[in-house]
Amino acid sequence: MFKLSLCLLAALMLANVYADNINKDAVITREEASPADAEGNYQYAFETSNGIQAQEAGNVNGIRGSSSYISPEGIPISLTYVADENGFQPQGDHLPTAPPIPEAILRALEYISTHYRPQ
Repeated sequence: MFKLSLCLLAALMLANVYADNINKDAVITREEASPADAEGNYQYAFETSNGIQAQEAGNVNGIRGSSSYISPEGIPISLTYVADENGFQPQGDHLPTAPPIPEAILRALEYISTHYRPQ
């Protein structure tokens, strides 16, 4: 879990470096951090003057976090995530989604489910 948190933090920092090309004069306007305690609980949050925001909290059982920024095209990007025993679960409108199942496949699955007879 700690390695995953470090990877996520590194990714956010890398995003911050790339976002810095949008506004090279951006500065951190808010920063909060609580290092891990004896039970492994930690949290951090920061905001920058160019609109980047990130926060995360976690412990040995998992983490929850979010980040947001404005893309170079001017589109607000927001990501929330949970990482726990079920893996990394990101959510955001900008993430790709699976296409709908074709109608013919749905009909075939329905036919199989109604006509299947165990032998």
